[in-house]
Amino acid sequence: MDDAQPSKRPRIEHTTARGPTLMNVVEIDGKSCTHEVSWPPGQEGSTMPPPPRPGPPARSYDFKIDPFQQTAINCLEAGHSVLVAAHTSAGKTVVAEYAFAMALRDNARVIYTSPLKALSNQKYREFQDKFGDVGLMTGDVVINPSASCLVMTTEILRSMLYRGSEVVREASLIVYDEIHYLRDKERGVVWEESIVLAPRSARFAFLSATIPNAREFADWISLTHTSPCHVVYTDYRPTPLQHFVYPTGADGMFMVVDERSTFKEDAFSKAVAALNDAEAAVASSKGGSRSDRMKGDATNGKKKDEKSDVRKIVEMVVQRNFDPVIVFSFSKVDCDRLAGEIWDVDLNTSEEKKVVEMIYTSAIEVLSIEDRKLNEVTSILERVKRGVGVHHSGMLPILKELTELLFQEGLLKVLFATETFSTGLNMPAKTVVFTNVRKFDGGTFRWVSSGEYIQMSGRAGRRGLDDKGVVILMLDAKLDPATAKNMLRGAPDTLYSEFHLTYAMLLNMLKVEDASPEELMKRSYRQFQAERALPGLEVKLAALEAEKEAVQIDEEESVEQYNSLQVQERKLRAGYRDAVMTPRYAVPFLQPGRLVRILPPGDKGIDDELGAGAWGAVVNFQLVNAKNNNSDTPVPLIDLAVPTKSSSSQKKKGGKEKDVIVDVLAACMAAGPGGRSTKERPMAVSALLQGSVPAVIGVPLEEISALSTLRVNLPKDLRTLEALNQGAKVLGEVEKRFPNAGPPLLDPEQDLKVTDDGFKKVKKRLESVEKMLKEHLLATSSTLAPRLEALKKKQKLAEAVRAARNDVKTATGLILQNDLRSRRRVLKRLGFVDSEGLVTKKGRTAAEISTGDELVLCELIYGGVFGSLSISQLTALVSCFVWREKSDVRGKIPPGLEACHGALREAARRVGRAEIEAGIQVDLDTYVDSFKPDLMEVVTAWCHGAPFASIQALAGEKTFGGSLVRAIRRLEELLRQLADALKAVGDMELSEKFDAAIGKIKRDIIFAASLFL
Repeated sequence: MDDAQPSKRPRIEHTTARGPTLMNVVEIDGKSCTHEVSWPPGQEGSTMPPPPRPGPPARSYDFKIDPFQQTAINCLEAGHSVLVAAHTSAGKTVVAEYAFAMALRDNARVIYTSPLKALSNQKYREFQDKFGDVGLMTGDVVINPSASCLVMTTEILRSMLYRGSEVVREASLIVYDEIHYLRDKERGVVWEESIVLAPRSARFAFLSATIPNAREFADWISLTHTSPCHVVYTDYRPTPLQHFVYPTGADGMFMVVDERSTFKEDAFSKAVAALNDAEAAVASSKGGSRSDRMKGDATNGKKKDEKSDVRKIVEMVVQRNFDPVIVFSFSKVDCDRLAGEIWDVDLNTSEEKKVVEMIYTSAIEVLSIEDRKLNEVTSILERVKRGVGVHHSGMLPILKELTELLFQEGLLKVLFATETFSTGLNMPAKTVVFTNVRKFDGGTFRWVSSGEYIQMSGRAGRRGLDDKGVVILMLDAKLDPATAKNMLRGAPDTLYSEFHLTYAMLLNMLKVEDASPEELMKRSYRQFQAERALPGLEVKLAALEAEKEAVQIDEEESVEQYNSLQVQERKLRAGYRDAVMTPRYAVPFLQPGRLVRILPPGDKGIDDELGAGAWGAVVNFQLVNAKNNNSDTPVPLIDLAVPTKSSSSQKKKGGKEKDVIVDVLAACMAAGPGGRSTKERPMAVSALLQGSVPAVIGVPLEEISALSTLRVNLPKDLRTLEALNQGAKVLGEVEKRFPNAGPPLLDPEQDLKVTDDGFKKVKKRLESVEKMLKEHLLATSSTLAPRLEALKKKQKLAEAVRAARNDVKTATGLILQNDLRSRRRVLKRLGFVDSEGLVTKKGRTAAEISTGDELVLCELIYGGVFGSLSISQLTALVSCFVWREKSDVRGKIPPGLEACHGALREAARRVGRAEIEAGIQVDLDTYVDSFKPDLMEVVTAWCHGAPFASIQALAGEKTFGGSLVRAIRRLEELLRQLADALKAVGDMELSEKFDAAIGKIKRDIIFAASLFL
């Protein structure tokens, strides 16, 4: 390391952080970083960056380090904490390395934590090569635990803190890599717990992607640990990036952000126009019904001999020497499929092929002869020899690590990967391609945030090798241009707390003398953010109250009464429509040409006025399954050209009606820059609207509000633009003929033969409300409309005021108080704590479990369920706690395990009921069903010595091998926690049984040693 402090030109700015704050700009050779420091309340100190430590540095480098690295190192040498926020591949690891060197120099202990075991393994190997005195602790692997420098996962650190480990108490410095994981919904709480529980004497080095509220985080750290925390922030990229948009189906790409981060609006507009042109060409060539289009979606309308878009991009990247390239997709299946699209592309020389084969042969030596014959193991060789790789969680871990090693050595030129490849692993490429930017976040599909895009695109550009990095975003019809623009231009994601309570957390805090859950909650980042937001929330509340009071309405009480009747009318009309538009009544009338009124996308008709919607003509309809959780589109079961007359044919097994998707010819809102619909289907509009575009769209039956008595003649073949225009012309003629009320409608009782009692009741109530509206005193008022609008505005403001008051109340009190009270009631009711609130033996057992549902597991343990089971049966039953993969097929329950699986479901039901009675919102059936038996047969076979190929066959062809390995490794982790927990409470007999279960499953490829160890 260069000893000289970089020359700097300090610049003082005033920011809006707590109190007047000084921000320093450290600049040298065109590179710069900002620095600020947060001192704890009651302490005062210098606001300038600390000077270098006198004497030789703890570690030297053969290159000149950047200002942000030097500044962060000076903060650590001063004995302070530091948050380093910089882009991916900027060189944050230098700070972690220096922390290790400091520990070795000062005979101190440093702990490095990471969010992933794979990342911990890699960092262990990297640090071991550089420093020697390094240990690793990831749960299943423990190497040199008394080393001065320890690498571990954050979960292991938290567990050691709760146990009061001497190793952790000795730590003088804790390095948190990827600290932005704190905002992860499920695991972010682990980071907060470990930070709050860390020894007061410890200092921290937080390594993070760029975050806009870094100062706020530093303020929390300085307050929580009563020690200054510095913020070193840089937007500098060692390798500048150029961002391109590639419209799918088009022939070229457009630079939309240059290396100076300037957004090019004209180029982006041209890209959107090129996409629209390509879409129009595909629509013209395909046309037809929705089912025809769905059949063509797999090839994007291309002929069999035409190259896919991904292949075109890969070939272009290689031709321009922009490789290596990482092609990101958010689907494991898509990664494999896309790699298959370039099965004949060969990018390696004969010499490189020999090196690949040598590394491959060396890597698989750790496997048994039988495991080496697995299809995944043998088939990967030919692909990687060609310089093409795949990386996702469905792969066998040893093959993932092999892929990482080959990529690091430059032997893979194209890598198809999921998002996890962008996390922590220091493996940049010259080019990054996004094939899709829609991801499933565990609950719903959503677009990638701008922060996630920044993180992943940061893999482009190799420091010291490339003068620029290239990022290519494939733009398709599903991606709204406004969303794409925000992604490309957007800011980093704010670091928000995802702190939440868990039963193990509460039990661990209750076990410790002079500790309480309330204390942990008070010191959490979530509580800090709530209190920090209070002044702004109070200002917001006052402004909303003033705005609400400013809305004056004449005869407000009468207007409210009239509005209430209107709301009732709309709800009743929607109920009326729902009763009529059910498959049993509507499907027989969905003949081609039937005129139907279409509601806006996603609208169920509650908020629309009478007659709202646009008219279209039926082309076809389909009976489909309900939406699959992993798909944005329904799965067609039947495609009928002519509807059947029997309502029984439209029912699923069990008598439930199938969903109906109606293919309708309609005029739609034209697509264009800023005008593309963000809904799942285009917005149907009047055929007389200038600029509308005719199309055949798939409309769910519940989004059709009426059926007309009229049927029109449509062209038999709607696969051409000419035919679509001819059909739209017919619709326009109908609208002209019936300009006001629209075409006549089928009568529900006389035509559709609706006879349900519920329908008759709704009809009677609707007629009554309509009569009351007609006779109301305000019905004929000329000022009714503006008064109703004013009332709606006031009602929205009143709702906003209620929400703002609730936010203020939350910020002024302790967070999660109600949840804490409810969870304490559950623990007391189930015997995990006694009437005095002291933790029982059952509670001490649960406190040690973090990999599975601790309450249900302890219900089984103390209910005697595990004691009567054999080792393989016990292991199979515990597998129900670790399998979370989605599966179309329910796993078989092995013979002899039906009763104990029933006991598991009953224990889960007991816990779920206790939560509901305590006021916690739980869907009981969903909770009980979450303990899936899908892995029981597989685990039983594995316990009995079956080879991996056999259990893969049992799991089914749709189950990835890597998913099986991950689940059984989690199973081993949970068995180990159970054995340790029972040992801690003195139940040696059952503890030994769980230890024996570990011995049954810990073998072969599932537990093959990491290539990085």
